[in-house]
Amino acid sequence: MKPSVLIPGMMTILALLLLAGCTPSQMRDEGRYYLSDAGLLDNYQIKRSGNWRLQADSRLYIGQSHFVPVGHVYARPNILAEEAFAAAVQVFPMVQRAEQPLGLDQALMRTREQGLDYLLYTRFASAQSSAGTQPSEQAAQQGHVGRDRVVLQLLLMEASSERVIDFVTIESRTGFLAFYKSRPEDLLREPMQDYTRQLLGRP
Repeated sequence: MKPSVLIPGMMTILALLLLAGCTPSQMRDEGRYYLSDAGLLDNYQIKRSGNWRLQADSRLYIGQSHFVPVGHVYARPNILAEEAFAAAVQVFPMVQRAEQPLGLDQALMRTREQGLDYLLYTRFASAQSSAGTQPSEQAAQQGHVGRDRVVLQLLLMEASSERVIDFVTIESRTGFLAFYKSRPEDLLREPMQDYTRQLLGRP
């Protein structure tokens, strides 16, 4: 048997051994951590320029740039704004988003027009699909089995001063055991939720 075939099984056994003696909830959390760290489950990394936290009553406007992700032209045009909005409304009392991609100046103007405090501006840096950069129409609609990767950039700005509060890079990948239909845009919700919780200092 090839070493490449043995590695996922060995990593799974190692993770299970490390879980011995844990409670069910601890086993779930620890198991996911070790399997993600080994690249067997979906995993992501969030890199921030600082540890800035927002007040709980902060009001956000969310927009997405016009930039088409390199390597994956089939992503929905406003998918980042949609996913960031779905995450932010769970922790902030007032969140609005653009209905379509906007330039940065236009997004700042909309933020001030709505009387909101901060702009969370999102863009794809790159996206790589295991189906290739030019998948068939059927593959683009239905997804596929394989490892995908996206790199996102988030810019958090104070609307009144246009001061950059936080610059964020998120890299998200599917794991070896993620044998379901997936596309790079399917890797967005969890890291977005994690980041918005970090903005309030929540675990």
